[in-house]
Amino acid sequence: MSLFIPDFEDTTVVRAADAELVGADSPVINQLLADSSATGGALSSMRVTLAKGANGAIPHHHSKSAEMFYILDGTAQLLSGDQVITAERGDAIVVPPGTQHAFAAAPGEIADMLVIITPGVERFEYFRHLERIRYGKVPPESLLEVQELYDNYFGASAAWEAARG
Repeated sequence: MSLFIPDFEDTTVVRAADAELVGADSPVINQLLADSSATGGALSSMRVTLAKGANGAIPHHHSKSAEMFYILDGTAQLLSGDQVITAERGDAIVVPPGTQHAFAAAPGEIADMLVIITPGVERFEYFRHLERIRYGKVPPESLLEVQELYDNYFGASAAWEAARG
């Protein structure tokens, strides 16, 4: 096991009013908090707010980073490997690197989550890319071209499909 020591000197402060919102007019709102470059590579962080029953992220994995989901409010469904976990307010789920995972609001429920990826990956542009797809500016297949750049590799999961219908 190696020790990662982030390289940054100043405290990172992100005021709610200054945090960029991606998808503000959609069922999935990403509030971009601190990207890897702001934390010397220590972490990337965002808040994800999902409308009732909304799908968040499809099955994928990160080869270099763990991802933590802390449920601020509501109820979420999370895939971790072949296990689908229902998490409620105050619950934390940490998914190891290389483990297929996905997330969504539980059926009929909202979910509001703090998401932290560590070590950090420069990810804000990934969420902006998703927004461009949503508006038809680039095709969905364009994500396949940037999987390595964002350490975000897509997969499939029978367990997730069964849970989400």
